[in-house]
This record gives sequence, C-alpha cells and structure tokens, in this order.
Amino acid sequence: MVTRVRTGAGPTGRREMAATGVSAAFGTFGELLQGVLPEDDGDFLVTLPIARWAMARFELTAAAEGPSVFPAHKTKALRLMSMIMADAGRTGGARLRIDSTLPEGKGLASSSADLVATARAVANALDEPMPPRRIEGYLARIEPSDGVLYPAIVAFHHRSVRLRARLGALPSMAVVGVDEGGAVDTVAFNDIPKPFTARDRLRYARLLDRLSRAVAHGDLAEVGRVATASARMNQVLRHKWALDPVLGICERVGGLGVVVGHSGTSLGILLDTAAPAHDLRLARAARLCRELVGNVAVYHTLSFG
Repeated sequence: MVTRVRTGAGPTGRREMAATGVSAAFGTFGELLQGVLPEDDGDFLVTLPIARWAMARFELTAAAEGPSVFPAHKTKALRLMSMIMADAGRTGGARLRIDSTLPEGKGLASSSADLVATARAVANALDEPMPPRRIEGYLARIEPSDGVLYPAIVAFHHRSVRLRARLGALPSMAVVGVDEGGAVDTVAFNDIPKPFTARDRLRYARLLDRLSRAVAHGDLAEVGRVATASARMNQVLRHKWALDPVLGICERVGGLGVVVGHSGTSLGILLDTAAPAHDLRLARAARLCRELVGNVAVYHTLSFG
C-alpha cells in the first residue's frame, strides 16, 4: 500500500514530495526445527508462520527534521529505514511507526517481522524494488533473522540470512502457547557456540529430510514428531523447565507434538484443527497449561491457501 502527494515549497524553495508506505509481516511460533547441518554455514531453522503480524507505516515528510521511529526502542528498524533511504538517495525527514501483535524476546520472530515490514513499507513509499534477496542483504547487516519474508514454511539459514528451501504449506493447526518468562537476546543467543557433535549434525539433516517430506504430504503427525525431537535436542542450548510437563499435557490431550522458540521463552502444543473434538482438546490443553505456567495464549498457523 502506498500513497504519494505533492507538498508545498520546502526550505530550499523547491516543491517537495511526501509519500507514505504501509506494509506488514507475519511472525512464527518458534521453529519446527532448528539446529546445525553437517556443512559449512550449517545453522538453519524451519519456520512455523502464525496469524500474528508486525505492521509498519513509513512517512517521508518535510515536517520532520530527520528519521525517527515509534516506539523509540525499535532502533533496528530505524537503522534499516536509514539504510534504504541512503541507498535510494533520499535524505530529510522521515517517520516510521511499528505496531505489532508479536511479543518481544519470546521466540516469535518479532524483530524479524518488524524489519521485513519496515523494508517493504519504506520501499513502497520510495518506489524502490525490494525483492526477497535485497531484504536478506539488509537484514544480514543487522542481525540473524527468520525467514518471515516468504509466504510459506521455509528452511532458512538464519545466521547468514538466506533461503535454503521453500517447503510448502500445511493444513491449519492451533498452537496452545505458554511463556516461561523473561526475554532472550537473539543476537547473543546466536553467538553461543553450538555443542553439537558430528552425529548430532547428521541427525538434524535426517530430521530436515523427514520434515520436508511431511510438509509436502501434509502429514501433521510427523510434523509434530519432528518438532518435539528438535525441542528436546535444543535443551542443551536453551533449557526449558516446562518442556517435559508440556509434553505430558500434549500426550493427555492428544496433541501432535510440542514446538518451541529455540532462542526464546515460548513453548506450544500443536493441535490439528480438523481433528475430532478439537474445541474440547484445545480448551483442556489451555486449562492445563495455565495451571502449569500461569499463562496461556492460543495462536493459529497460516496455511497460505
């Protein structure tokens, strides 16, 4: 979405152009799989897109003295906005506003969604081409990022910020999510040395193969099994005290498996929305999770149909 209007004479006496661009990007509930493959630049993840978004509104205007962002702590988005403006040869006043339904520091790709929405909004206003590879180039200069710029479940190299493969889409699932509390700095987490052995890396490769086939065939049960295996393997990096109890709840309600924010504080029970008695399963899972952790939120995955 983009709007451009002519304004009156600016301080130089010339007529100036104001423009507004608006865009959005979805988040992801943790990762279906995250680990390291037996290859160079092997760090990877597989996204689980959800119906929660970051929305960015960019305004190029002579009424502002320089670039600014609201909320003020969204400094990465401000940096990205300035980078794109500089590359487009645009200077002067600009305002960026970000509104998001994604909690920060929980493993739901809030920062990546902010940045992707920002890149698209600025590009819309400036009439700049912004294909995925260009966005990836900008994000690589800022922080490790999730693959939320692609409308699909994707395997993504988050540290080098590049697409590995589009895996496709899945039937709708509900995610009964809990938050262990606190927040995780994604950049700091990705700097932690990964203690995975050669055997672990081969296991991640096999899990990625299994997950790729499961997505291609819409096999939600296998997706849940792979997600659970990845959650367990990640305990050595980011231990979650609630994982075993949540796995127990998942088994009690007949869930598909447990997905986690590998670099965050969130855990979620995957439920097939087309399964018999889904509403009862969801209500029971939510009640038991709230009793365990003290909080619960229900998310729905995106199917891109």
